[in-house]
Amino acid sequence: MDVEAENVEQVPRDEILQLYRSMVLIRRFEDKAYELFSQNLIPGTLHLSAGQEAVAAGVCGALRNEDYVESTHRGHGHCIAKGADVKRMMAELMGKRDGYCKGKGGSMHIADFNVGILGAEGIVGAGLPIAVGAALSCKLQGLDRVVACFFGDGAANNGTFGESLNMAAIWNLPVIFVCENNLYAMSVPYFKAFAIENIADRAAGYGLPGVVVDGMDVLKVYQAASMAVSRARKGEGPTLIECKTYRWRGHSRLKSHESKLYSPDEYEQWRKRDPIEVFKAKGLLSQEEVSAIEEEAEALIREAVEYALNSPYPEPEEAVQDVYV
Repeated sequence: MDVEAENVEQVPRDEILQLYRSMVLIRRFEDKAYELFSQNLIPGTLHLSAGQEAVAAGVCGALRNEDYVESTHRGHGHCIAKGADVKRMMAELMGKRDGYCKGKGGSMHIADFNVGILGAEGIVGAGLPIAVGAALSCKLQGLDRVVACFFGDGAANNGTFGESLNMAAIWNLPVIFVCENNLYAMSVPYFKAFAIENIADRAAGYGLPGVVVDGMDVLKVYQAASMAVSRARKGEGPTLIECKTYRWRGHSRLKSHESKLYSPDEYEQWRKRDPIEVFKAKGLLSQEEVSAIEEEAEALIREAVEYALNSPYPEPEEAVQDVYV
């Protein structure tokens, strides 16, 4: 698959605007979540995706509302790009009753079936077989839907990766496997865990196409995802897309790239490729459009924080309600 096959001119104007809108809203949400966590207003833990916005925005931008996404422990961006309500997301992060899981699921378990978010998974690699099952369900029911499954490079060395790609291939399922290769599985560098340069090269072993894309360029991600979605809708089966990307912060909580785990030079090189700045440099939006979208995102985040702060905590007796065993 050639991700350069389509020209920017072929991307609809409203999609151009939406891609930028999604990336900015994700960045604002993640920055605010980081701030609130440092103030002890968000309990538990937090896995932020700042720096990886182009992957979520590009893939979800190629999907329809009725299509599905399966997310990960680092899933805020996927949920926002697919259309989740940032007010309910923020409330969930704060453990409030008006959150997506009534304050009992937290950051890693957001789902919204109304916009096709099947759920975020706290277990690495757990979403892969769920996505295959959802795609099989779509095929058996004759639904014209596609499933996009996000996972990280760490999950690509999990058994569920091979099992899921194989079953999706032999059953010719409408699923897109999206590997967000941010170069670190928690704190393990990519070069210590893989003897190959590209995870996408593994696709051939399962009989499906694999493509490597610049995960800091939202248009290239969008184009690659659009081609994969088109294949899936035509009944041509699954695709593996590997997006080379980078996260601004550490694995979780307040760890940052100032830690000794990361090379300062490496970090600075990737920061220069901020996906939002890469997109703005293309000159596709006017300054007025950029300013309007950024102001809109800031207003939405202010509303989300106010909504979450004003939402009550669940009562102790509600602890086991909505729990399935």
